[in-house]
Amino acid sequence: MSGETDLIKLYSARILALAAEIPHLGRLEAPDATVKRRSPLCGSTVTVDVAVKDGVLAALGQDVKACALGQAAAAVTGAAAPGATLDVIEKGRDQLHAMLKGSGTVPDAPFDGFEVLTPAVDYKNRHASIMLAIEAIAEAMRETVASEKISKL
Repeated sequence: MSGETDLIKLYSARILALAAEIPHLGRLEAPDATVKRRSPLCGSTVTVDVAVKDGVLAALGQDVKACALGQAAAAVTGAAAPGATLDVIEKGRDQLHAMLKGSGTVPDAPFDGFEVLTPAVDYKNRHASIMLAIEAIAEAMRETVASEKISKL
């Protein structure tokens, strides 16, 4: 019975609501970078398209094929990332990773919405799926920012 109660907590109404309302679903027509990430453990995938202007995430597109936790994480990321710099996104990614490992607290704003996923800390097999969207956005932003620097040389 305890395991069943834990799963009910893990898949809370808030998580399921987030999974149903992922912002920025769909692909961008002319992205600056595209990154696809896959969790080998569960097969979840997230593909993100980004457009960056002056070092800030100006537009985001997401194609999310993941479990409810991966979808909820993509919803939190999709709501928080637009308007952020690479540094802010990488900080959110690193704080989320630390939170899931049990060595950190809920990420700072704008990624504090990851608080909803604190019950997943005990489910290590779900961590990779939760990390997909924010890792993909960070990687795509890093590619774009690097190419912007090269083009300015």
